[in-house]
Amino acid sequence: MRSTRSWLDRVAPGNFLPQSDITQITVLADEDLMREVSGGSRAALESLFERYRGPIWRFFRRRVADPSRAEELAQEVFLALLRSAPRYEPRGTFRSYLFAVAFNLLLAERRRAAVQVDPIESDPPAPAAPDADATLWVRHALAELDPDDRELLMLREYEQLSYQEIADVYRVPLNTVRTRLFRARAALRATLLPEGRGK
Repeated sequence: MRSTRSWLDRVAPGNFLPQSDITQITVLADEDLMREVSGGSRAALESLFERYRGPIWRFFRRRVADPSRAEELAQEVFLALLRSAPRYEPRGTFRSYLFAVAFNLLLAERRRAAVQVDPIESDPPAPAAPDADATLWVRHALAELDPDDRELLMLREYEQLSYQEIADVYRVPLNTVRTRLFRARAALRATLLPEGRGK
């Protein structure tokens, strides 16, 4: 079902929509938009871009030191999305599909550069942030982790992907994600807490 904007012409500020028009206002789900992109809809692609450009840029910004390269990689995600649209099949959530594309581009970038990029947002937190020291402490601890553990934790805590979405990104069983996240959190705890190092 497509959304309609015909009611905008009839609604003055402060007025309510007639009950009959309320059912016409629809926000398409990501998967529906992607199906429209597969059919050649530029508007659907623009909608997905508007929804996800911020999260995808932040995904790269936390992992790539150069902000302009992070921006280029974010744009490459949407170009890859457009190229793969005719073959798109919704096997999981669209979000896990999109982050899998971003993750694969990140791995290719790291192979190309032959460098493991350690920064997790090289921009310092705003000085007014009440927990700026704690934030820096966690970032430094994350940087000390094994890259696989760090990536799992970042997908879960920074990108807010569900366990199932992470499993889709990595193409592993859900229980594998649970086990690996448990191990990664234990490693982070050991890094953060000096008494944990001896355990």
